[in-house]
Amino acid sequence: LFRSLTEKSCRTGDSEACAAPLQFSLKLATIQASQISPTERNGTEMEYKLVPMDRSHLAGVAELERLCFSTPWNEAMLEEELYNPTASFIVAEDPAGEVLGYAGLHVVLDEGYIDNVAVRPNCRKQGIADRLLDVFCRFGQEHLAFLTLEVRPSNTAAVALYEKHGFQEAGRRKNYYEAPQEDALLLTKEFRHDPA
Repeated sequence: LFRSLTEKSCRTGDSEACAAPLQFSLKLATIQASQISPTERNGTEMEYKLVPMDRSHLAGVAELERLCFSTPWNEAMLEEELYNPTASFIVAEDPAGEVLGYAGLHVVLDEGYIDNVAVRPNCRKQGIADRLLDVFCRFGQEHLAFLTLEVRPSNTAAVALYEKHGFQEAGRRKNYYEAPQEDALLLTKEFRHDPA
């Protein structure tokens, strides 16, 4: 549904209006969050930074999709998002450019939809997903009425992360996921803006 709304907005010429100031503000938020951060992998401290996704990340993000999701996005689908004015994808990369995690966001008017937040299994519980999500939450606080996403109820670590950032259950989508089949929790975070 969200993807069809995005495509409709682009076809009717509203993409620049509905995306603004998506690209600039998210790039700024990413830069503000992109200071090198230490984390550990296999007991060894490592560093990573958050950067906007570009073509050099596509293979790594597609690999991460296959590792983390039963219906993964492929490289062609991810590449399309590089040219989508309503989309912003950010990547956590190590100094060698390896993709450790990523997150994707689409915006229509003042509504934000988080597509995926994913981190390599051997890099989890190091705060990477927390920082990726924080970029979108800070952008939402400045520009959006709400952020929304779907998550498997069985993914308790992800549910706990979203709840930590203020997301609350708004409903369920019956049999939304496949392999294995499962409902989706619909989680939403609303933003209050002081009147000008």
